[in-house]
Amino acid sequence: MKKLDLENEKISKLIKIFAIPCVISMIVSALYNIVDQIFIGWSTAGEYGNAATNIVYPFTVISLAVSLLIGDGACTLFNLSLGARKKSDANKSIGNCLSLLVIISLILTIIGLMFQSQILSLFGANTNEIECYNYAKDYFRIICYGLPFYIIGQGLNASIRSDGSPKYAMLCTISGAICNIILDPIFIFVFKLSVKGAAIATIIGQFLTFILSILYFRKSISFKITKESIKLDKNICKKSLLLGLSSFITQIAIVIIMTVANNLVNKYGYTTMSSLQTPYGVITPLAVIGIVMKVFGIVISIVIGVSLGGMSIIGYNMGAKNYKRVKETIKYILITNLIIGLIAFLIFELFPDFIINIFGKNNSFEYMEYARYCIKIFLGGIIFTCQIKSISIILQSMGLSFKSTLLAISRDVIFFVPSIIILAYLSKSVVTMLYSAIISDILSFILAIILLKSGFKGKEVTNE
Repeated sequence: MKKLDLENEKISKLIKIFAIPCVISMIVSALYNIVDQIFIGWSTAGEYGNAATNIVYPFTVISLAVSLLIGDGACTLFNLSLGARKKSDANKSIGNCLSLLVIISLILTIIGLMFQSQILSLFGANTNEIECYNYAKDYFRIICYGLPFYIIGQGLNASIRSDGSPKYAMLCTISGAICNIILDPIFIFVFKLSVKGAAIATIIGQFLTFILSILYFRKSISFKITKESIKLDKNICKKSLLLGLSSFITQIAIVIIMTVANNLVNKYGYTTMSSLQTPYGVITPLAVIGIVMKVFGIVISIVIGVSLGGMSIIGYNMGAKNYKRVKETIKYILITNLIIGLIAFLIFELFPDFIINIFGKNNSFEYMEYARYCIKIFLGGIIFTCQIKSISIILQSMGLSFKSTLLAISRDVIFFVPSIIILAYLSKSVVTMLYSAIISDILSFILAIILLKSGFKGKEVTNE
Protein backbone atom coordinates (compact mmCIF):
# COMPACT_ATOMS: atom_id res chain seq x y z
CA MET A 1 0.00 0.00 0.00
CA LYS A 2 1.57 3.29 -1.05
CA LYS A 3 -0.80 5.62 0.77
CA LEU A 4 -0.96 3.91 4.17
CA ASP A 5 1.66 2.00 6.16
CA LEU A 6 -0.31 -1.05 7.32
CA GLU A 7 2.77 -2.57 8.92
CA ASN A 8 3.83 0.27 11.23
CA GLU A 9 1.17 2.99 11.54
CA LYS A 10 -0.78 3.23 14.80
CA ILE A 11 -3.68 0.72 14.82
CA SER A 12 -6.34 3.15 16.09
CA LYS A 13 -5.40 5.69 13.43
CA LEU A 14 -5.56 3.12 10.62
CA ILE A 15 -8.90 1.72 11.72
CA LYS A 16 -10.40 5.21 11.89
CA ILE A 17 -9.08 6.00 8.41
CA PHE A 18 -10.58 2.80 6.97
CA ALA A 19 -13.60 2.28 9.22
CA ILE A 20 -15.25 5.72 9.22
CA PRO A 21 -15.76 5.85 5.43
CA CYS A 22 -16.62 2.16 5.47
CA VAL A 23 -19.26 2.57 8.20
CA ILE A 24 -20.81 5.49 6.34
CA SER A 25 -20.80 3.45 3.13
CA MET A 26 -22.44 0.46 4.81
CA ILE A 27 -25.10 2.59 6.52
CA VAL A 28 -25.87 4.42 3.30
CA SER A 29 -26.04 1.11 1.44
CA ALA A 30 -28.56 -0.18 3.99
CA LEU A 31 -30.55 3.02 3.57
CA TYR A 32 -31.37 2.10 -0.05
CA ASN A 33 -34.11 -0.23 1.13
CA ILE A 34 -35.00 1.40 4.44
CA VAL A 35 -35.67 4.76 2.76
CA ASP A 36 -38.00 3.01 0.32
CA GLN A 37 -39.87 1.49 3.27
CA ILE A 38 -40.24 4.87 5.00
CA PHE A 39 -41.62 6.69 1.97
CA ILE A 40 -43.82 3.75 0.93
CA GLY A 41 -45.16 3.55 4.50
CA TRP A 42 -46.29 7.17 4.27
CA SER A 43 -47.75 6.74 0.75
CA THR A 44 -51.15 5.38 -0.29
CA ALA A 45 -49.59 1.90 -0.54
CA GLY A 46 -48.90 1.99 3.21
CA GLU A 47 -48.78 -1.34 5.04
CA TYR A 48 -49.43 -3.31 1.84
CA GLY A 49 -46.52 -1.62 0.07
CA ASN A 50 -44.18 -2.33 2.96
CA ALA A 51 -45.25 -5.97 3.03
CA ALA A 52 -44.57 -6.14 -0.74
CA THR A 53 -41.04 -4.74 -0.44
CA ASN A 54 -40.39 -7.22 2.36
CA ILE A 55 -41.27 -10.04 -0.02
CA VAL A 56 -38.87 -8.68 -2.67
CA TYR A 57 -36.10 -7.82 -0.19
CA PRO A 58 -34.60 -11.37 0.00
CA PHE A 59 -33.86 -11.30 -3.74
CA THR A 60 -32.08 -7.96 -3.32
CA VAL A 61 -30.04 -9.49 -0.50
CA ILE A 62 -29.12 -12.43 -2.75
CA SER A 63 -27.74 -9.92 -5.23
CA LEU A 64 -25.72 -8.23 -2.49
CA ALA A 65 -24.52 -11.64 -1.28
CA VAL A 66 -23.16 -12.47 -4.73
CA SER A 67 -21.55 -9.05 -4.93
CA LEU A 68 -19.79 -9.49 -1.56
CA LEU A 69 -18.81 -13.08 -2.34
CA ILE A 70 -16.81 -11.84 -5.29
CA GLY A 71 -15.82 -8.37 -4.02
CA ASP A 72 -14.85 -9.15 -0.41
CA GLY A 73 -13.12 -12.34 -1.46
CA ALA A 74 -11.01 -10.51 -4.02
CA CYS A 75 -10.28 -7.79 -1.46
CA THR A 76 -9.03 -10.34 1.10
CA LEU A 77 -6.86 -12.13 -1.49
CA PHE A 78 -5.52 -8.76 -2.65
CA ASN A 79 -4.43 -7.82 0.88
CA LEU A 80 -2.94 -11.23 1.66
CA SER A 81 -1.04 -11.19 -1.66
CA LEU A 82 0.35 -7.70 -1.04
CA GLY A 83 1.46 -8.67 2.46
CA ALA A 84 3.21 -11.74 1.04
CA ARG A 85 4.77 -9.57 -1.74
CA LYS A 86 2.88 -11.38 -4.52
CA LYS A 87 2.09 -8.42 -6.75
CA SER A 88 0.90 -10.47 -9.73
CA ASP A 89 -1.74 -12.36 -7.70
CA ALA A 90 -2.89 -9.09 -6.11
CA ASN A 91 -3.44 -7.52 -9.54
CA LYS A 92 -5.25 -10.58 -10.93
CA SER A 93 -7.57 -10.76 -7.92
CA ILE A 94 -9.07 -7.35 -8.78
CA GLY A 95 -9.24 -7.97 -12.53
CA ASN A 96 -10.93 -11.34 -12.07
CA CYS A 97 -13.29 -9.70 -9.58
CA LEU A 98 -14.54 -7.28 -12.25
CA SER A 99 -15.04 -10.07 -14.80
CA LEU A 100 -16.98 -12.27 -12.38
CA LEU A 101 -19.19 -9.39 -11.26
CA VAL A 102 -20.22 -8.65 -14.85
CA ILE A 103 -20.95 -12.28 -15.72
CA ILE A 104 -22.84 -13.21 -12.54
CA SER A 105 -24.90 -10.00 -12.44
CA LEU A 106 -26.23 -10.60 -15.96
CA ILE A 107 -27.09 -14.22 -15.16
CA LEU A 108 -28.96 -13.22 -11.98
CA THR A 109 -30.91 -10.53 -13.85
CA ILE A 110 -32.07 -13.01 -16.46
CA ILE A 111 -33.11 -15.52 -13.78
CA GLY A 112 -35.09 -12.84 -11.94
CA LEU A 113 -37.00 -11.72 -15.03
CA MET A 114 -37.72 -15.26 -16.23
CA PHE A 115 -38.88 -16.72 -12.91
CA GLN A 116 -40.55 -13.76 -11.24
CA SER A 117 -43.70 -15.55 -10.03
CA GLN A 118 -41.81 -18.54 -8.65
CA ILE A 119 -39.30 -16.33 -6.81
CA LEU A 120 -42.01 -14.18 -5.23
CA SER A 121 -43.89 -17.29 -4.14
CA LEU A 122 -40.74 -18.71 -2.57
CA PHE A 123 -40.26 -15.55 -0.50
CA GLY A 124 -43.76 -15.59 0.95
CA ALA A 125 -45.99 -13.88 -1.63
CA ASN A 126 -49.62 -14.88 -1.21
CA THR A 127 -51.81 -14.60 -4.32
CA ASN A 128 -54.88 -14.34 -2.06
CA GLU A 129 -53.55 -10.99 -0.82
CA ILE A 130 -53.93 -9.49 -4.30
CA GLU A 131 -53.09 -5.85 -3.50
CA CYS A 132 -49.83 -6.79 -1.80
CA TYR A 133 -48.99 -9.31 -4.54
CA ASN A 134 -49.41 -6.74 -7.32
CA TYR A 135 -47.20 -4.25 -5.50
CA ALA A 136 -44.55 -6.94 -5.09
CA LYS A 137 -44.60 -7.75 -8.83
CA ASP A 138 -44.23 -4.11 -9.81
CA TYR A 139 -41.34 -3.51 -7.42
CA PHE A 140 -39.54 -6.77 -8.28
CA ARG A 141 -39.59 -6.29 -12.06
CA ILE A 142 -38.06 -2.81 -11.93
CA ILE A 143 -35.44 -3.80 -9.34
CA CYS A 144 -34.30 -6.62 -11.64
CA TYR A 145 -33.41 -4.14 -14.40
CA GLY A 146 -30.93 -2.42 -12.08
CA LEU A 147 -29.26 -5.57 -10.71
CA PRO A 148 -26.08 -5.41 -12.87
CA PHE A 149 -25.38 -1.84 -11.73
CA TYR A 150 -26.10 -2.74 -8.10
CA ILE A 151 -23.97 -5.90 -8.03
CA ILE A 152 -20.97 -4.41 -9.85
CA GLY A 153 -21.05 -1.15 -7.90
CA GLN A 154 -21.21 -2.88 -4.52
CA GLY A 155 -18.65 -5.52 -5.49
CA LEU A 156 -16.02 -2.99 -6.55
CA ASN A 157 -16.36 -1.02 -3.33
CA ALA A 158 -14.08 -3.37 -1.38
CA SER A 159 -11.40 -3.19 -4.10
CA ILE A 160 -11.42 0.62 -4.01
CA ARG A 161 -11.17 0.55 -0.22
CA SER A 162 -8.27 -1.90 -0.30
CA ASP A 163 -6.43 0.30 -2.77
CA GLY A 164 -6.10 2.87 0.02
CA SER A 165 -9.08 4.99 -1.05
CA PRO A 166 -11.78 4.40 1.57
CA LYS A 167 -13.11 7.94 1.13
CA TYR A 168 -13.68 7.44 -2.58
CA ALA A 169 -15.39 4.10 -1.82
CA MET A 170 -17.64 5.99 0.58
CA LEU A 171 -18.33 8.67 -2.05
CA CYS A 172 -19.51 6.04 -4.53
CA THR A 173 -22.08 4.62 -2.12
CA ILE A 174 -23.20 7.91 -0.61
CA SER A 175 -23.78 9.51 -4.02
CA GLY A 176 -26.13 6.73 -5.06
CA ALA A 177 -28.01 6.77 -1.77
CA ILE A 178 -28.48 10.54 -1.73
CA CYS A 179 -29.77 10.33 -5.29
CA ASN A 180 -32.26 7.66 -4.16
CA ILE A 181 -33.38 9.72 -1.15
CA ILE A 182 -33.98 12.79 -3.33
CA LEU A 183 -35.82 10.91 -6.07
CA ASP A 184 -37.99 8.71 -3.80
CA PRO A 185 -40.48 11.41 -2.75
CA ILE A 186 -40.50 12.88 -6.27
CA PHE A 187 -41.46 9.61 -7.97
CA ILE A 188 -43.74 8.39 -5.15
CA PHE A 189 -45.64 11.57 -4.24
CA VAL A 190 -45.18 14.05 -7.13
CA PHE A 191 -45.49 11.58 -10.03
CA LYS A 192 -47.78 9.33 -7.92
CA LEU A 193 -45.97 6.16 -8.97
CA SER A 194 -46.21 4.60 -5.49
CA VAL A 195 -44.14 1.40 -5.17
CA LYS A 196 -42.97 1.64 -8.79
CA GLY A 197 -41.55 5.08 -8.07
CA ALA A 198 -39.52 3.76 -5.14
CA ALA A 199 -38.03 1.06 -7.37
CA ILE A 200 -37.16 3.53 -10.14
CA ALA A 201 -35.44 5.87 -7.67
CA THR A 202 -33.45 2.95 -6.30
CA ILE A 203 -32.03 1.77 -9.61
CA ILE A 204 -31.09 5.32 -10.66
CA GLY A 205 -29.09 5.64 -7.46
CA GLN A 206 -27.45 2.26 -8.10
CA PHE A 207 -26.47 3.36 -11.60
CA LEU A 208 -24.72 6.44 -10.22
CA THR A 209 -22.71 4.29 -7.76
CA PHE A 210 -21.79 1.97 -10.63
CA ILE A 211 -20.49 4.82 -12.82
CA LEU A 212 -18.37 6.31 -10.05
CA SER A 213 -16.90 2.89 -9.18
CA ILE A 214 -15.90 2.18 -12.79
CA LEU A 215 -14.31 5.63 -13.13
CA TYR A 216 -12.01 4.87 -10.20
CA PHE A 217 -9.98 2.42 -12.24
CA ARG A 218 -8.43 5.31 -14.12
CA LYS A 219 -6.66 6.43 -10.91
CA SER A 220 -6.08 3.17 -8.99
CA ILE A 221 -2.76 2.96 -7.16
CA SER A 222 -1.93 -0.64 -6.21
CA PHE A 223 -3.58 -2.44 -9.15
CA LYS A 224 -4.24 -1.91 -12.83
CA ILE A 225 -7.03 -3.41 -14.91
CA THR A 226 -5.42 -5.00 -17.97
CA LYS A 227 -6.41 -7.63 -20.51
CA GLU A 228 -4.27 -10.10 -18.60
CA SER A 229 -5.79 -9.32 -15.19
CA ILE A 230 -9.44 -9.65 -16.33
CA LYS A 231 -8.80 -13.01 -17.97
CA LEU A 232 -10.34 -15.51 -15.58
CA ASP A 233 -7.74 -17.54 -13.69
CA LYS A 234 -9.17 -20.72 -12.14
CA ASN A 235 -6.80 -20.65 -9.18
CA ILE A 236 -7.36 -16.96 -8.42
CA CYS A 237 -11.15 -17.31 -8.72
CA LYS A 238 -11.17 -20.32 -6.41
CA LYS A 239 -9.13 -18.56 -3.73
CA SER A 240 -11.19 -15.37 -3.96
CA LEU A 241 -14.55 -17.15 -3.79
CA LEU A 242 -13.45 -19.26 -0.81
CA LEU A 243 -12.29 -16.14 1.04
CA GLY A 244 -15.54 -14.35 0.21
CA LEU A 245 -17.75 -17.26 1.22
CA SER A 246 -18.30 -15.92 4.73
CA SER A 247 -19.62 -12.58 3.44
CA PHE A 248 -21.87 -14.47 1.02
CA ILE A 249 -23.29 -16.74 3.69
CA THR A 250 -23.83 -13.83 6.09
CA GLN A 251 -26.16 -12.26 3.51
CA ILE A 252 -27.75 -15.50 2.34
CA ALA A 253 -28.56 -16.25 5.97
CA ILE A 254 -30.72 -13.11 5.97
CA VAL A 255 -32.52 -14.48 2.92
CA ILE A 256 -33.12 -17.79 4.68
CA ILE A 257 -34.38 -16.05 7.83
CA MET A 258 -36.83 -13.87 5.92
CA THR A 259 -38.00 -16.67 3.64
CA VAL A 260 -38.72 -18.98 6.58
CA ALA A 261 -40.30 -16.19 8.65
CA ASN A 262 -42.49 -14.97 5.77
CA ASN A 263 -43.80 -18.45 5.08
CA LEU A 264 -44.46 -19.11 8.78
CA VAL A 265 -46.41 -15.84 8.90
CA ASN A 266 -48.55 -17.06 6.00
CA LYS A 267 -49.22 -20.28 7.94
CA TYR A 268 -49.79 -18.99 11.48
CA GLY A 269 -50.65 -15.29 11.07
CA TYR A 270 -54.39 -15.85 11.36
CA THR A 271 -54.08 -18.30 14.28
CA THR A 272 -52.13 -15.82 16.44
CA MET A 273 -54.36 -13.50 18.45
CA SER A 274 -53.54 -10.01 19.73
CA SER A 275 -54.40 -8.92 23.28
CA LEU A 276 -57.76 -7.75 21.83
CA GLN A 277 -58.37 -11.34 20.66
CA THR A 278 -58.20 -10.31 16.99
CA PRO A 279 -55.81 -12.14 14.63
CA TYR A 280 -52.63 -10.40 13.49
CA GLY A 281 -53.23 -11.78 9.99
CA VAL A 282 -50.58 -11.91 7.25
CA ILE A 283 -49.99 -8.35 6.04
CA THR A 284 -49.19 -6.86 9.48
CA PRO A 285 -46.47 -9.39 10.44
CA LEU A 286 -45.01 -9.29 6.92
CA ALA A 287 -44.73 -5.51 7.00
CA VAL A 288 -43.38 -5.43 10.56
CA ILE A 289 -40.78 -8.17 10.10
CA GLY A 290 -39.54 -6.43 6.97
CA ILE A 291 -39.15 -3.13 8.83
CA VAL A 292 -37.44 -4.76 11.82
CA MET A 293 -35.01 -6.60 9.55
CA LYS A 294 -34.10 -3.30 7.88
CA VAL A 295 -33.54 -1.63 11.28
CA PHE A 296 -31.47 -4.65 12.31
CA GLY A 297 -29.56 -4.21 9.05
CA ILE A 298 -28.62 -0.63 9.96
CA VAL A 299 -26.97 -1.73 13.22
CA ILE A 300 -25.22 -4.66 11.56
CA SER A 301 -24.05 -2.36 8.77
CA ILE A 302 -22.26 -0.21 11.35
CA VAL A 303 -20.70 -3.29 12.93
CA ILE A 304 -19.65 -4.72 9.59
CA GLY A 305 -18.28 -1.32 8.55
CA VAL A 306 -16.06 -1.19 11.66
CA SER A 307 -14.95 -4.79 11.07
CA LEU A 308 -14.23 -4.21 7.38
CA GLY A 309 -12.24 -1.17 8.42
CA GLY A 310 -9.77 -3.57 10.00
CA MET A 311 -9.84 -6.08 7.14
CA SER A 312 -6.89 -4.63 5.22
CA ILE A 313 -4.82 -4.24 8.41
CA ILE A 314 -5.49 -7.81 9.56
CA GLY A 315 -5.04 -9.34 6.10
CA TYR A 316 -1.78 -7.51 5.38
CA ASN A 317 -0.23 -8.33 8.76
CA MET A 318 -1.37 -11.96 8.60
CA GLY A 319 0.43 -12.20 5.27
CA ALA A 320 3.52 -10.60 6.89
CA LYS A 321 3.15 -12.92 9.97
CA ASN A 322 2.95 -9.96 12.34
CA TYR A 323 0.45 -11.62 14.68
CA LYS A 324 0.87 -9.19 17.58
CA ARG A 325 -0.42 -6.40 15.36
CA VAL A 326 -3.30 -8.61 14.19
CA LYS A 327 -4.38 -9.16 17.81
CA GLU A 328 -4.27 -5.45 18.60
CA THR A 329 -6.53 -4.74 15.62
CA ILE A 330 -9.00 -7.45 16.64
CA LYS A 331 -9.22 -6.15 20.22
CA TYR A 332 -9.96 -2.63 19.00
CA ILE A 333 -12.71 -3.87 16.66
CA LEU A 334 -14.44 -6.05 19.26
CA ILE A 335 -14.51 -3.36 21.94
CA THR A 336 -15.89 -0.79 19.50
CA ASN A 337 -18.64 -3.14 18.34
CA LEU A 338 -19.51 -4.10 21.91
CA ILE A 339 -20.31 -0.45 22.61
CA ILE A 340 -22.38 -0.22 19.40
CA GLY A 341 -24.35 -3.33 20.38
CA LEU A 342 -25.08 -1.99 23.86
CA ILE A 343 -26.38 1.33 22.52
CA ALA A 344 -28.60 -0.47 19.98
CA PHE A 345 -29.99 -2.77 22.68
CA LEU A 346 -31.00 0.16 24.88
CA ILE A 347 -32.72 1.96 21.98
CA PHE A 348 -34.67 -1.15 20.93
CA GLU A 349 -35.83 -1.97 24.44
CA LEU A 350 -36.66 1.57 25.58
CA PHE A 351 -37.95 3.30 22.43
CA PRO A 352 -39.69 0.75 20.15
CA ASP A 353 -42.60 3.07 19.33
CA PHE A 354 -40.26 5.78 18.06
CA ILE A 355 -38.75 3.30 15.57
CA ILE A 356 -42.15 2.00 14.47
CA ASN A 357 -43.65 5.43 13.81
CA ILE A 358 -40.85 6.38 11.44
CA PHE A 359 -42.31 3.93 8.92
CA GLY A 360 -45.89 5.12 8.65
CA LYS A 361 -48.91 6.75 10.25
CA ASN A 362 -52.30 5.67 11.60
CA ASN A 363 -51.10 2.16 12.41
CA SER A 364 -53.64 -0.26 13.85
CA PHE A 365 -53.50 -1.57 17.43
CA GLU A 366 -52.49 -5.02 16.16
CA TYR A 367 -49.72 -3.51 14.04
CA MET A 368 -48.23 -1.52 16.93
CA GLU A 369 -48.47 -4.42 19.36
CA TYR A 370 -46.80 -6.91 17.05
CA ALA A 371 -44.10 -4.38 16.14
CA ARG A 372 -43.23 -3.89 19.83
CA TYR A 373 -42.95 -7.65 20.31
CA CYS A 374 -40.81 -7.96 17.21
CA ILE A 375 -38.36 -5.20 18.16
CA LYS A 376 -37.98 -6.18 21.81
CA ILE A 377 -37.80 -9.95 21.34
CA PHE A 378 -36.30 -10.49 17.88
CA LEU A 379 -33.61 -7.85 18.46
CA GLY A 380 -33.12 -8.73 22.14
CA GLY A 381 -29.78 -10.44 21.50
CA ILE A 382 -28.28 -7.63 19.41
CA ILE A 383 -25.18 -7.32 21.66
CA PHE A 384 -24.28 -10.94 20.92
CA THR A 385 -25.12 -10.53 17.23
CA CYS A 386 -22.68 -7.62 16.89
CA GLN A 387 -19.83 -9.72 18.29
CA ILE A 388 -20.73 -12.70 16.11
CA LYS A 389 -20.72 -10.62 12.91
CA SER A 390 -17.43 -8.97 13.93
CA ILE A 391 -15.64 -12.24 14.61
CA SER A 392 -16.92 -13.75 11.36
CA ILE A 393 -15.30 -10.93 9.35
CA ILE A 394 -12.16 -11.05 11.49
CA LEU A 395 -11.74 -14.76 10.73
CA GLN A 396 -12.30 -14.01 7.04
CA SER A 397 -9.64 -11.27 7.16
CA MET A 398 -7.19 -13.75 8.71
CA GLY A 399 -7.69 -16.06 5.74
CA LEU A 400 -9.57 -18.61 7.89
CA SER A 401 -12.42 -19.04 5.42
CA PHE A 402 -13.75 -22.33 6.85
CA LYS A 403 -14.05 -20.99 10.42
CA SER A 404 -15.56 -17.76 9.16
CA THR A 405 -18.09 -19.63 7.03
CA LEU A 406 -19.00 -22.01 9.86
CA LEU A 407 -19.72 -19.09 12.18
CA ALA A 408 -21.76 -17.28 9.53
CA ILE A 409 -23.86 -20.41 8.99
CA SER A 410 -24.30 -21.20 12.67
CA ARG A 411 -26.18 -18.12 13.84
CA ASP A 412 -28.60 -17.72 10.97
CA VAL A 413 -29.00 -21.24 9.64
CA ILE A 414 -27.83 -24.04 11.96
CA PHE A 415 -29.36 -22.54 15.13
CA PHE A 416 -31.99 -20.04 13.96
CA VAL A 417 -33.93 -21.94 11.29
CA PRO A 418 -34.65 -25.10 13.34
CA SER A 419 -35.55 -23.08 16.43
CA ILE A 420 -37.99 -20.73 14.65
CA ILE A 421 -39.70 -23.64 12.89
CA ILE A 422 -39.97 -25.68 16.12
CA LEU A 423 -41.23 -22.73 18.20
CA ALA A 424 -43.79 -21.76 15.54
CA TYR A 425 -44.99 -25.36 15.14
CA LEU A 426 -45.37 -25.98 18.86
CA SER A 427 -47.02 -22.65 19.68
CA LYS A 428 -48.84 -21.93 16.41
CA SER A 429 -47.81 -18.34 17.14
CA VAL A 430 -45.93 -15.72 15.11
CA VAL A 431 -45.01 -14.05 18.41
CA THR A 432 -43.43 -17.03 20.18
CA MET A 433 -41.32 -17.82 17.10
CA LEU A 434 -39.46 -14.51 17.61
CA TYR A 435 -37.56 -15.96 20.60
CA SER A 436 -35.58 -18.10 18.16
CA ALA A 437 -33.32 -15.10 17.46
CA ILE A 438 -32.17 -14.86 21.09
CA ILE A 439 -31.55 -18.62 21.26
CA SER A 440 -29.39 -18.59 18.13
CA ASP A 441 -27.49 -15.46 19.28
CA ILE A 442 -26.38 -17.04 22.57
CA LEU A 443 -25.33 -20.36 21.04
CA SER A 444 -23.48 -18.70 18.15
CA PHE A 445 -21.63 -16.30 20.45
CA ILE A 446 -20.19 -19.25 22.37
CA LEU A 447 -19.06 -20.82 19.09
CA ALA A 448 -17.55 -17.49 17.93
CA ILE A 449 -15.28 -17.27 20.99
CA ILE A 450 -14.11 -20.86 20.48
CA LEU A 451 -13.34 -20.31 16.77
CA LEU A 452 -11.48 -17.04 17.37
CA LYS A 453 -9.25 -18.59 20.04
CA SER A 454 -8.51 -21.61 17.86
CA GLY A 455 -7.58 -19.28 14.98
CA PHE A 456 -4.56 -18.06 16.95
CA LYS A 457 -3.44 -21.45 18.20
CA GLY A 458 0.36 -21.73 17.78
CA LYS A 459 0.79 -18.33 16.17
CA GLU A 460 2.32 -16.65 19.24
CA VAL A 461 5.41 -18.85 18.88
CA THR A 462 5.69 -18.08 15.16
CA ASN A 463 5.65 -14.35 15.85
CA GLU A 464 8.50 -14.64 18.32
